[in-house]
Amino acid sequence: MITATSATGLLQEFIRIPSVNPDGAPGQNATGEAAMAKAVGDFLIGCGAEVIFEEVLPGRPNVIGHFPGRSTGPGLLFAPHTDTVSVQGMTIDPFAAEIRDDKIFGRGASDTKGTMAAMLWALYELKDQLPTLKLPVSFVGLMGEEAGQPGSKHFARAHAQDYSFAIVGEPTELETVHAHKGCVWIELSTAGRSCHGSTPELGENAIRKMMPLLMNLLEQLENALSDYADPTLGASTVSLGKMEGGTSPNIVPSLCRAILDFRETPALHAAGGSVELVKSILKTLDPSGSIRLNVIGDSVPLLTDPGIEGVKRLQSIGSKITTAPWFCDAGRLGECGLAAVACGPGSIAQAHTKDEFLSINDLNAGVAFYRQFLETYSATTS
Repeated sequence: MITATSATGLLQEFIRIPSVNPDGAPGQNATGEAAMAKAVGDFLIGCGAEVIFEEVLPGRPNVIGHFPGRSTGPGLLFAPHTDTVSVQGMTIDPFAAEIRDDKIFGRGASDTKGTMAAMLWALYELKDQLPTLKLPVSFVGLMGEEAGQPGSKHFARAHAQDYSFAIVGEPTELETVHAHKGCVWIELSTAGRSCHGSTPELGENAIRKMMPLLMNLLEQLENALSDYADPTLGASTVSLGKMEGGTSPNIVPSLCRAILDFRETPALHAAGGSVELVKSILKTLDPSGSIRLNVIGDSVPLLTDPGIEGVKRLQSIGSKITTAPWFCDAGRLGECGLAAVACGPGSIAQAHTKDEFLSINDLNAGVAFYRQFLETYSATTS
């Protein structure tokens, strides 16, 4: 039961509910988002919302609250995520929600329970006015953003058509992120045959099989990616982020793995993405198929027109238009036709840190900002 009497108290209660994403914290007994979704749902009911839970993965739901407006057309959507990253390595109690120096400390304070608390408290303060707004308003707490984005994928497929504009909750210092690149991780692997290091001629070295193919592949990829630059986001890029193989210096390695990190512009994504590009180059470089390809992570780019009404309203209350080097659930909503941006209080510099925090001033500024945004729709109704 939520008993908070302020946005600060609400954020403290949220931080005290562990909601570490289990997919991003294997072996850490992470509990997932169910308890967090229940708390959010209870708060939304207290605000007068019609609340539903949609289970995306077993015991891991999205929580959705609807506030009808004066119109039955496509509505506004507020969409933070309810999961957090792992708490390993933190130097503070991740779930104590301690206040020091006018800051609230804990896992999720910045990313994105702070944004979520600000959005919800704005809805609470306007609960009597929401039925008079020009458009219906909804809130969704999305599960799974920190590993694979199953929550936003599920929600976008089922509900994108019900909304005209979405604000995804991320710490952007209340600037409006209308564009970001997508991210795709491709694992390449080669197999060999182990033997004693003293007789390497009896084995097949998987690392040596990988090396020339990988270097040629990277060179061709870097040349090809120059064709997919974006005037807003810049170039698509590839980085060799990880490489591993072998078990001991005196054993010929039977396996080698390399992971490529692609940052995709909308142009590259529309052309089939980095996966198809890698496959096309490997057909020439590796006709025997000695390299295996596996996609181990992907997100999609975001490019929302800054001239649409929702963005202009955000600008009208002081938000600046910007882009981001990171990705978020807004890309998944945009993929299904819902115009989306990311905008929230706090700084991304505090996300995922060992002493994550959000200042109380930033939290309260977020409440005022979201409230003012909603009131722009009230002011335009006759």
